[in-house]
Amino acid sequence: MTKAEIVNEIAKATGIEKAQVLTVVEAFMETVKESVSNNEPVYLRGFGSFIVKHRAQKAARNITKKSTMVIPAHDIPAFKPAKVFIASVKEK
Repeated sequence: MTKAEIVNEIAKATGIEKAQVLTVVEAFMETVKESVSNNEPVYLRGFGSFIVKHRAQKAARNITKKSTMVIPAHDIPAFKPAKVFIASVKEK
């Protein structure tokens, strides 16, 4: 499902104009991005959490060149679904 399809579904369900729904959806996504980039998790009860995961430094191998390189420690954004969300997906 694309962002446009999400906007259409919300507009149909609520009766709000698509332009207003698009503004709200984009503001929500921007707020989540800003919070996670500032290392602040976003918790949405019944849906899930947007968090930052830390990846430790590790050695990786390039088998074609037969060399080893070091991947430095870094942070990545992640989504952890709520138990209710997981259960609803498993039911289908």
